[in-house]
Amino acid sequence: MPMLNVNTNVPLDAVVISDILKDASKAIARLLSKPESKRNLAFPFDWIVYVMISIRHGVPMSMGGSEEPTAYAELISIGGLTPPNNKKISAAISEILEKKASIDPGRFYLKFTDVKEYTPESQFSNVVCMHALHQ
Repeated sequence: MPMLNVNTNVPLDAVVISDILKDASKAIARLLSKPESKRNLAFPFDWIVYVMISIRHGVPMSMGGSEEPTAYAELISIGGLTPPNNKKISAAISEILEKKASIDPGRFYLKFTDVKEYTPESQFSNVVCMHALHQ
């Protein structure tokens, strides 16, 4: 389940937030070759696999000593985070934020975290999929 958390100092209205959520969800799904939403009956429990996007706006932030529009995001995913994909994802999300929130791509930072898929063998690992928390 890819999860993108975006923090920005730009105050956004509901329409812009909705547009960013939709565009970012589609971009993440496409670039990671994962569905935005699907039911998975193969797992021991019936659960939904989906892309999740979160936006916190109007957050007090500075970058390089300046409070001009900026954003920091973290993308967590089970697989798919390779250097070539990360470059494409960063470009896609920065383009969305530039168009929708007027954030210059040079004032956007994206952290990537690849997590391991949950398996019964990994249940005691420090880094496991967030699905493990729901079981």
